[in-house]
Amino acid sequence: MLEQLIAWPRPRKALILLFLDSALVAPLVALTILLFRPLQPEIGGALANAAPVLVLAAGVMSHLSGLARIRLKAFASEGLGRAALLSLTLVLTGGVVLSVTTGRLELALPVFFGLLYFLVQIGQRALLLRLATRIYRHSRVVSRIAIYGASPSGIALSNVLRDRSGLLTCAFLDESPALRGAQLNGLPILEPAEADRLRRDFNIDRVILADPALTGARRDALSRRLAALGLRVESLPAFAQFLEDRDLAARLEPVSAPALLHRAEFEDTVLPIHSYYAGKAVLVSGAGGSIGRELCRQILAAGPARLIMLELSEPALYHAEAELRGLAEAVGAHLVPKLGSAGDPLLVRAIFTQHSIDVVLHAAAYKHVPIVEENPRAGLSNNVFATAGLARAALDAGVARFVLISSDKAVAPRSVMGASKRMAELVVQELASRAGGTVFAIVRFGNVLGSSGSVVPLFEEQIQAGGPLTLTDRRATRYFMTIAEAARLVLLCGTWDDSCAVYALDMGRPIRMLDLARQMVVARGLRLREAATPDGEIEIVEIGLRPGEKLHEEQMTGPQTGPTAHPKIGRIHPPCLPEIGIAALLRDLREAIDAPDPFRLDAFLARLPEAAISEPDQIVPRGVDEVISSGRGRPNERVLGVADPAEIEPLRRTDRAAGGAVACGERGSDPPGRPGACADALERADDRADLIVQKTPRAQMKTVFTPMRDHHLFDRDLVEGLHRGVRLAHARAESGEVVMSDQMGCPLSHRLDIERILHPPDQPAIMGHRRATLHQPEEVAPFLR
Repeated sequence: MLEQLIAWPRPRKALILLFLDSALVAPLVALTILLFRPLQPEIGGALANAAPVLVLAAGVMSHLSGLARIRLKAFASEGLGRAALLSLTLVLTGGVVLSVTTGRLELALPVFFGLLYFLVQIGQRALLLRLATRIYRHSRVVSRIAIYGASPSGIALSNVLRDRSGLLTCAFLDESPALRGAQLNGLPILEPAEADRLRRDFNIDRVILADPALTGARRDALSRRLAALGLRVESLPAFAQFLEDRDLAARLEPVSAPALLHRAEFEDTVLPIHSYYAGKAVLVSGAGGSIGRELCRQILAAGPARLIMLELSEPALYHAEAELRGLAEAVGAHLVPKLGSAGDPLLVRAIFTQHSIDVVLHAAAYKHVPIVEENPRAGLSNNVFATAGLARAALDAGVARFVLISSDKAVAPRSVMGASKRMAELVVQELASRAGGTVFAIVRFGNVLGSSGSVVPLFEEQIQAGGPLTLTDRRATRYFMTIAEAARLVLLCGTWDDSCAVYALDMGRPIRMLDLARQMVVARGLRLREAATPDGEIEIVEIGLRPGEKLHEEQMTGPQTGPTAHPKIGRIHPPCLPEIGIAALLRDLREAIDAPDPFRLDAFLARLPEAAISEPDQIVPRGVDEVISSGRGRPNERVLGVADPAEIEPLRRTDRAAGGAVACGERGSDPPGRPGACADALERADDRADLIVQKTPRAQMKTVFTPMRDHHLFDRDLVEGLHRGVRLAHARAESGEVVMSDQMGCPLSHRLDIERILHPPDQPAIMGHRRATLHQPEEVAPFLR
């Protein structure tokens, strides 16, 4: 009955309050007469006769003032003044009635009655609010909870949550056979094998893990099982923390992402990290970032003499120092925050001189692929030249260890960020080959959970906002590792004496982003809005790959990957360049960055040396890669290339021709006396085993994957449409390379007309977004034969 009253519409509730305001008058008049009878017995009858008038006045004034329409929870802020006005009205009404009845002015009795009415009305509203709140909590429970662990922590949690708004504890889960079928705090205790009853019998949507003995693999397995039932699983921090903070409900934490990713949390083994870094002076660049901060935290746990935190962002440095200052004081380490860039030679030199650095961990880098893609100059300057400057300064200062934090995007890079990390690796590899006392190491790994911009926090925010979840591609996969695990393994690599080593951390198996999104939604007790569940709460929206992103990340595997002393660390042997090659590489990169023509930088990236873009088991036969355009320039650009069948033959023999190359020509490519020969050859390209033209609509342009490399190909119709927007922008006569940009690229008809692809060279150049690499006529001639 009371629950039905709570659900009534507001006008009906206001009518009830109006009735209660009027009904209060009669009992309060009786109470007033009872209290004043010994003092003024003759007044009692007069006041009793005035009661009907006071009842009417209370009802009318409550209605006119709007007091009855004020919500109970807003009474304290909006109703007190109106209640006082109503009480004053009753005082004046009672005074007038008594004066007329007795023939003399009577104020004491009406004033007492008015004050009593005011106080009782406030108490009445408070009582109604408390009653309505309790009814609402039980009838409109936000979350129905089961607690795992009939332990003291679980019992304490149940007691604390008993009066929490929106949280109703319905059952316990516990593995103990002695508790089978028992009750605790009036709640049933179920076995984990009966977990399916939580939803079916109790309508539970959340399980809180409150058993401190439930850790590691057991907890992860239980979390996955409960999440598969559509239950939101949350862990309870150590109960000792709650002795200082009783607000348990606010401190419940979602189960760690590793459990959702089916990857066991990193379990620390006996590693020589603490013994190596203890008492040393350590420099961490990028100390305000996710990886940098975790490196600092774990280094401080080892008890270094000094930890120099180098960071370009002032807010990041401030927060990192504030977080780590207490830990540094606890271990007696000197924490030195340094604001600036690792590419500042004066600052770097001063740090090495003043602090006698023993170990450098270089984690500073621009890492967000789409942002670096849009800002290639800044990305290359920071990731390549800052690394080169810091590594050389470390070598000159006689630093014992230098560790470069690299990325799996350096494997066959097709983005500016990946190319910058690979070039940084080449610089460090070359320095490691020199004679000197510094041991250089490079550590590659992929995505880390919880870092800025990573997918798990993004999905958490989107789920909390009600969706939608944004996926670049439903087929996309990524490798994951926790920040703590990555930092621990990086520090371990820094203790080894093997210079010029490139290490790759074991990232486990790749995770499909769609599966991750679905698991995170289900773990929150929600459902995806898809064909099977059209009424789901969360929708997934596919937004497409951003510039520079790969559909699938790559890890170095094969015979060139060797083991190390740790099972989660492998050693790889990518090619390197000699000192003169590195000098030329950095010189050309500097000239390309400083050049006002943006195509200089594109051309530089397109001509990176084989060592920068290939791994040992992926190197294409020499000469072929110079002719076949393979997306080596700006990431995800669609490249037109000219291929000689004789040069493609080695690829065809190894079954790598499935991706092939799109053959195209340029004005002037036709042999003398054979106008249109290129166009004719292109028309026949579909029928050739070694030349494939991918036919997909422009909006659905896909990537053809081959063992060699991804080929971003033009649709035939799209190529024909280039004639509307293509302008000749830059030519390099010495290499025969022509860089073009297209403005529109709209498909027109089905036939390909090479004569219309390029406009005459005297037309104005237009900066665009797509480049096409073409070759000299003599390179095309064998193909035409």
